[in-house]
Amino acid sequence: MNRIVVALLKPLSFLPALLVMYMIFSFSSQDGTESGQLSYKVSQKLVEVGAVILDKDLSQAEIDMYAQQYHGTVRKLAHMTEYCVLAVTLCIPLYAYHIRGIWLFLLAGFICVAFAATDEYHQTMVAGRGPSPRDVLIDSAGAFIGIVGTQLIGWAAVKSSRELEAEHPRKRRRRR
Repeated sequence: MNRIVVALLKPLSFLPALLVMYMIFSFSSQDGTESGQLSYKVSQKLVEVGAVILDKDLSQAEIDMYAQQYHGTVRKLAHMTEYCVLAVTLCIPLYAYHIRGIWLFLLAGFICVAFAATDEYHQTMVAGRGPSPRDVLIDSAGAFIGIVGTQLIGWAAVKSSRELEAEHPRKRRRRR
């Protein structure tokens, strides 16, 4: 019975990746003005939070100046973050299907890069937006970070579970 439930639920493990893809597609569907305004608001909020953390009393003009200065960086970091999250949400279910090592890297990497390329193509059909090969590279870097991070965590989890299994028989011998 347990195997049946697992077999039925395993495909649902891809749902988070599909939701992240939908989110990325939705962001790419915004026209150039709307997208720029959203990322500018995020830049402003980051400057405001940074000012609080650093205990700086910035005027609104200074906040706007710093937000404008870091706006491009924030946009590119958003690209990296989206694709890092996408890679993680792809790697976890692939890992559940016992795809590991170089095959996990290649499959998840291919899916992420292909999605990044098609997303840039999609932007050619949105007012005020255009494709950027540079953005595909930035997206790919984010995906690389997500894949490597997932593999490291997966490797550590498998290694520690094997170590626990190896210790378990020793504990039984001591009790006898």
